[in-house]
Formats: sequence, structure tokens, C-alpha cells
Amino acid sequence: MDWDKLRIFHAVADAGSLTHAGDTLHLSQSAVSRQIRALEESLNTTLFHRHARGLILTEQGELLFDATKSMTKRLDAASARIRDSEEEVFGELRVTTTIGFGTLWLAPRLPKLYEKYPDLNIDLMLEERVLDLPMREADVAIRMKEPSQADLIRKRLMSVHMRLYATPDYIDKRGMPETAEDLTDHRLICQNMSSAQVGAGANLVQSLLIADIPSVLYVNNYFGVLQAVLHDLGIGVLPDYVVQDFPNLVRVLPDIESGEIPVFLAYPEELRQSKRISAFRDFVQEEIITHRKQLREKGKL
Repeated sequence: MDWDKLRIFHAVADAGSLTHAGDTLHLSQSAVSRQIRALEESLNTTLFHRHARGLILTEQGELLFDATKSMTKRLDAASARIRDSEEEVFGELRVTTTIGFGTLWLAPRLPKLYEKYPDLNIDLMLEERVLDLPMREADVAIRMKEPSQADLIRKRLMSVHMRLYATPDYIDKRGMPETAEDLTDHRLICQNMSSAQVGAGANLVQSLLIADIPSVLYVNNYFGVLQAVLHDLGIGVLPDYVVQDFPNLVRVLPDIESGEIPVFLAYPEELRQSKRISAFRDFVQEEIITHRKQLREKGKL
């Protein structure tokens, strides 16, 4: 198949319109139409259903579009690898991690990275869904479990535990629980059990709810849990890394915590030489070392 025709097909399928694809490719609508017609003839199939509102892919068109999407991502990856082997640290870096870790730990530390590399552009994608790094949905990921793909470079950064925290004002008003059963006199704030989360955190919440706590606030991410705790609404189940940036939080029931949650940084093998990846990896590792040192000095590790 002609690569140029495939490129034009991909643009049309992505835009759903000959006109919009032509604008993107800087070609006339008739030129785009001729290329699509020639591709359909060479494949002896129809790739698009044409109607008044635009174009819809046929089943055969969907198959070809899946292939061209994969090709485009691979070409982007190769292009990034070539650029990164020659460039300094600038340009776009797409980073993905969970909402909790991204908002509570990573984002507050990014000013230091931008101070060192002012021309770096970070696209921070915070979501619980695990993005596909080999398919270039992101360049680098920080994940709460070890990645399963074989073609990823991974580095274990730290371990996290889920623990119980409240504010001093809340404890002054409602008292400090001495046992898990005492939580029935308090409001528990935790991630919703139907939300995507690490198993260790979910297991801890399930064990606490056995006590039949009458008042619970469920939130679908840890940033919301933290905000509710800071406003004296109750006792929250939070990752232990929050105590560095919110040192006034009081740990409740110190004998209760989740199992160990490993935190990994991962990126595709093909980006091994990327200067942007190296800069970000080194920055995160340095911040982890500083984080652990500060917690150790405060006796909170």
C-alpha cells in the first residue's frame, strides 16, 4: 500500500471529513477524495460510508484505521527517540500517574523541575486508568504497582502505606479513638469502594467498615479525601506521603495501616536515551530521597 495514501486515509478517518482532512494536510478536497478513491480501488473495498453529515468508517475502514493509528504512534515514538538523542531538555513530556499521587505529591514539586528546565512542557495526565506506554499514550508513568509489560524500563521509587489521619481541631472536638471499634463514634472519609484504587487501600477500608461505622463520606480520589479531612469533617484514609506537605495532620490509630504499596516509574525501552525522560526520572528520584530524609528526621518514616 502507498504510504502517502495511508497518511491521507488516516487524516480523513481521524477528522471524519474530506474538507477538514484537506485543511490539515494542506490539500484540496478533490485531491484528498482522489487519493481515498485510489486506495479503495487498490484494496478492492469501501473504506467509508458517505452521508450528508460526513464520513463513517466501514468495517474494513475500521480495521485499516486501527493499523494506521498503531503506525502513527510508532512513527511518533521513533521521531521522539531521534530528537531526544540530539536535543537538550526541552519540548513536551507526557507524564501519567494517579489523581492522588499527581495532585498531592508530584504537582507541588514541579516548580523545582521547571526552575531547572524552563523550556520543558509537561502534559500531566492524572487518571486511574493505566495508559499504554508502548503505544505512546504517555511517555513516562508513575504507577502504584509494577508494570506488567516486558518492553518497559521500570524503577522502584518508594513504598506507600494507607493510614488514618485527622486534624488537631477535629481530635480536640471529637476525641482520639483508642481502638478500631471507637471509629463508630467518628465519621470515616475514604475512597469510594467502586473507584479504581490499589488493592491494599481497598482492603484497609473494607476492614474498617466491618465496625459498622454509621457516618461515612466516600470520595472518588484522595485529593477530595484530604480536603474533607483538612476541613475537620472526620478521620480520613490517606497515603502516608501527605504528612510531609501537611505536617499538622495527626495520625490516628498508629497500629492500623494498609499493606505495602510499591511505587514504580516506567517508560518505554525505545525512550531510554531521551534527555527529557532522564531529567524527569532524576528529578523524581532526588525528590524521593529528600522526602524520605525529611520524614526520617521528623520520626514519621
